[in-house]
Amino acid sequence: MKAQALHGHLDALLLAVLEQGERHGYAIIESLRARSGGTLDLPTGTIYPALRRLERAGWVASSWSTVNGRERRTYRLTDAGARALAGERAGWREFSATVGRFLDPGQPAAGPA
Repeated sequence: MKAQALHGHLDALLLAVLEQGERHGYAIIESLRARSGGTLDLPTGTIYPALRRLERAGWVASSWSTVNGRERRTYRLTDAGARALAGERAGWREFSATVGRFLDPGQPAAGPA
């Protein structure tokens, strides 16, 4: 799946990965790949700018550490990020249900408008 297809949803996916615990950038990419069954195989050029954007928003915090002589940045979800993720989930449920009424013939239609 291409990054463009995720437009508007990448931030929520990154927050959801970090909800499970802090991770360095490559581990975040691997988590996205694993949880999606390989469908989300996003390049670092997509992930790192998004992480920096989330950090500027206060939803993610990062710190540097040295592991086996290599420095790497580790990211974690902040309290504000957890609240943002809850909002993203609520928005996704509403969006998914609404679009499903059109694209999934098995879903019931909403009441009269």
